Amino acid sequence: MPQTTTDHARRRDALRAALARHEPALDALLVTDLDNVRYLAGFTGSNGAVLIAAEPDGDAIATDGRYLTQVAEQSGDLRAVIERDVAKALLAEADGTVGFEATALSYADHARLSGDDAPVLVPTTRMVETLREVKDDGEIELLRRACAISDQALAALVEEGAIRPGATETQVARRLENLMYEFGAEAVAFETIVAAGPNSAIPHHRPTDAVLAAGDFVKIDFGARFRGYHADETRTFVLGEPAAWQREIYDVVRAAQTAGREALVPGADVRAIDGAARSVIEAAGYGEQFLHGLGHGVGVQIHEAPTLGKLGSGTLSDGAVVTVEPGVYLPGRGGVRIEDTLVVRVDGPELLTRTTKDLIAL
Repeated sequence: MPQTTTDHARRRDALRAALARHEPALDALLVTDLDNVRYLAGFTGSNGAVLIAAEPDGDAIATDGRYLTQVAEQSGDLRAVIERDVAKALLAEADGTVGFEATALSYADHARLSGDDAPVLVPTTRMVETLREVKDDGEIELLRRACAISDQALAALVEEGAIRPGATETQVARRLENLMYEFGAEAVAFETIVAAGPNSAIPHHRPTDAVLAAGDFVKIDFGARFRGYHADETRTFVLGEPAAWQREIYDVVRAAQTAGREALVPGADVRAIDGAARSVIEAAGYGEQFLHGLGHGVGVQIHEAPTLGKLGSGTLSDGAVVTVEPGVYLPGRGGVRIEDTLVVRVDGPELLTRTTKDLIAL
């Protein structure tokens, strides 16, 4: 895989421009969400914060002495402040009106950081997350790698016959996770879902000691994490010859997934994309069995903006990375979900998860 470079300074400059557009205008932004700290500075320690100021020479990162070497290696282009109380240390250097991430700073911490000598603190929402919606080339390369690892691991799982009658959901899940590590994942993107038989009708079933049996649907929702970026993929298999009802709902979900993928164009309303897939399922008579939104953004978090669903808002941007994951779930019988991770492109979406979507009988 080619080496990727990350221009954290460019990201900080984009955020700096947003400070002036904010109402009220901000002299700086205190960033304490660790995913956003990594996005802006490359730092992956467990205690860190970044101050983005109106002028670049006011930018700084703070962490404690445990990460003295790490912060120099990962964020060497930023001035480092070494203090345990990272937020307080950075605010001590700030003047004027300072924004803070309202979803990342607790009420207690806000009270502690406020006072006569403190800057004016203004809550903000999604300033960094909005920037994160559009991925740069380096991010997309990391997402490609995470998805490739996921595909390789699933192919190996199938090849070695691990998805078979007599195995348990937990055994299949743990083997798939081990394979992702063997193929280069730094971690799993989330707890792997393996749901067999009636359990496959539960959208977010957690693996149990339930035993896979002939005739079962086996739904596997999984992904690898690579250098901080997540893959998200779902495939549904059947053990033995599929019954007519299984073929029917599988074909419906596959057609809906195709419709959802084809609707991924820059400028498309996120609710209309959901509707493109949902209408296929509704026309087949299974609208009440599609229990969730169509998809979500993927990046440094497994679930991030934008949301593709009835409750979503806004439009897709060129370079956004999203999932498309319709499903039909028949309680007590079984369910199907097919999910891909894709990059939104002007000339059509780029598919990152490449495992076949044909119904595979094992």
